[in-house]
Amino acid sequence: MVSPITLDALRVLDAIDRRGSFAAAAETLHRVPSAISYSVQKLEEELGVPLFDRSRRKAELTDAGRLVLEHGRRILLATDEMTALARQAGAGWEVELRICVDSILEPDALYPLLEEFQAIQPRTRVVLGEEVMGGAWEALHDNRCDLVIGAPGEAPVSGLSSRVFGAIEPVFAVAAGHPLTHLPQPLSADALRDYPTVIVADSSRSLPGRSSGLLDGRSQIIVKTTAQKIDVQRRGLGVGYLPLHRIRQSLEDGSLTVLPLETDRAPIDLSLAWSSGRQGKALKWILQRLSAPGMGEAFGLLPREATTDRHAL
Repeated sequence: MVSPITLDALRVLDAIDRRGSFAAAAETLHRVPSAISYSVQKLEEELGVPLFDRSRRKAELTDAGRLVLEHGRRILLATDEMTALARQAGAGWEVELRICVDSILEPDALYPLLEEFQAIQPRTRVVLGEEVMGGAWEALHDNRCDLVIGAPGEAPVSGLSSRVFGAIEPVFAVAAGHPLTHLPQPLSADALRDYPTVIVADSSRSLPGRSSGLLDGRSQIIVKTTAQKIDVQRRGLGVGYLPLHRIRQSLEDGSLTVLPLETDRAPIDLSLAWSSGRQGKALKWILQRLSAPGMGEAFGLLPREATTDRHAL
């Protein structure tokens, strides 16, 4: 059965309730009063219930009328939102932009950018997520996100584009007073075997996983995020490599100490990555702003010379 309640009828009820009379509602809707009265009467007849109490001078809704209007306003709001989203999509702006930040980065530098974006495009919903290493690439490949900030290494699958964002400097760090701090330096691999290695587990679900912090230790402590890894090592529960930009405060306050190894690691490139076919204005705007000079450094990364796009083939 087709409902007699139309969007136009709901707008009439809303205008009458807001303005307090049929005549005032007619003025708001740019109609003659008789047209407003006819719309209400027709709706009441088709519903079989009175919507207004006509025994008083001011138009007042009955209980049934109030019920219809309260639900109707939700419908009107949803319709207006749907109309705005349709126009937004037609203009090239995404309804939703999903941004994944790799766990090795802190997202603080992204927040001012999002505030700036909301000022020019408040209707695009922004969803923030966190992945670890290969999980960031997988989230992009599986369409769980539209943009990755801090994707490590090269794209493991086709159809993804990337741009070097900067590099992290991995350093071997232990808690202050750790037994390793009393050994001759640089430390050999054999010197590390008696201490648990703290590892950030890759968040990949199907793609081949990678792990951060692997050393040839006797045991391992597995954590889910870089923040957890830093905390575990700061408590002296294990050892491993940490990104220098994330532990500067801990080095300054003395809770962590960097120790040289016989074979240290080189800086590791991190990239901005996105699906090659994405053309939305929101993604383009964010990418353009992230590509501005100094943005990688704002995230704590080392600047890199290579800033050209890489297209996985």
